[in-house]
Amino acid sequence: MIVAISIGAVNVPLGDVWGVVLHHVTGAGTAPSDPALDQIVWNFRTPRVVLAALVGAGLAVTGAVLQTVVSNPLADPIVLGFSYGATLGAVLVITLGGGAVLAGLGVSAAAFLGAVAAGALVFALGQRRGRLAPVRLVLAGVAIGYVFLSATSFVQLRATPTELRTVMFWMLGSVAGAKWDQIPTVTVVVLVTTTLLALFGRRLNVLLAGDESATALGVDVNRLRAVLLVLSALLTGTVIAVAGSIGFVGLMIPHLVRLTTGADHRRLLPLTALLGALYLVLVDLLSRTVNRPNELPLGILTALLGAPFFLWLLRRNKGLD
Repeated sequence: MIVAISIGAVNVPLGDVWGVVLHHVTGAGTAPSDPALDQIVWNFRTPRVVLAALVGAGLAVTGAVLQTVVSNPLADPIVLGFSYGATLGAVLVITLGGGAVLAGLGVSAAAFLGAVAAGALVFALGQRRGRLAPVRLVLAGVAIGYVFLSATSFVQLRATPTELRTVMFWMLGSVAGAKWDQIPTVTVVVLVTTTLLALFGRRLNVLLAGDESATALGVDVNRLRAVLLVLSALLTGTVIAVAGSIGFVGLMIPHLVRLTTGADHRRLLPLTALLGALYLVLVDLLSRTVNRPNELPLGILTALLGAPFFLWLLRRNKGLD
C-alpha cells in the first residue's frame, strides 16, 4: 500500500510517504515541509489506496461466501444480481439530478439501496416451500440481474452525453474519488461483516457436505443461508456504493486461495480478504499508471486479468468440480 501511494503522476519517495502517513496517523515526527507533498500523499492517494483495499476485501469475501451458500463455484455479487441493483440505483440518481436531490439521495446511498433491494428480491424468489434452494437462488439472481440491467439501459438512453460518461465510468468501477469521510463507514462494515462471516466458518464447512449432512449435524440450513445472504448483501451494497460495479474479484480471488490453502472457511475467509485487498490495490495502481495521465476504470482491468485466469482454471480442471 505504501508503494501504491508513492507511485502516480508525481512519484513520491517511499521514505516521504511513510513519514507523511506516520505523522497523520500517530502524530509522531514533524509535519511535512512541503504542503503540496502532504496534500498529494494524505488527501488524494492514501484514502484512494485504503478504499481500494477495503473494496477488494469486501468483494472477495462476499464471493467466497456466496459460492458456498448457493453451491455454485461461479457465484458472486454480479451473478446474484446485487451489483446490477446497485448500478440501477446509482444511474437513476446520476440521470435524474434534481429529482434525486429532492428525494435526499446521493449516488452512494442509492447504490446501497439498489443492492439491498436486489438482494431482497433474490431472497424472496429463491425460496421453495419456505426453504432457500441454491439452484433457485442462482436462477432468481440471474433473472433479477437482467431486469435491473434492462432498466439501467433504458435510463441510459435518456441521459445526456455528460451524464452518460459518468454513468459508464461508475458502472465499470473506480476509487478515484475516494475521500476520508467515506472510509470510516466502509471500514466498519467490512471489518464487522467479515468477522461475523468468519465466525460462521465451521457451519460454512458443513454446508460443503450438502444440505442433508448439514441438517443431520444440527445446522438449520435455511436460517444459515438467510443470515449469510443478508450479511453478503450488506457488504456488497456498501462497497459497490463507494466504488461502483467491479467484476471478477469475487470470482477469482476465492478460487485462488482455495487452490493454495484448501476450502476450510476458517482460513479461507481471512486469507481471501487479505488477497482481495492486495489485488485491488495493485489493479488500481495499474489503472492510473498504464495510460498516464488518463485513468482506466477498474472493471476493465479486473475483467482483463480475471477472464484468462478462469480459462486457465477450467483447463486445469481443479477448483470448479
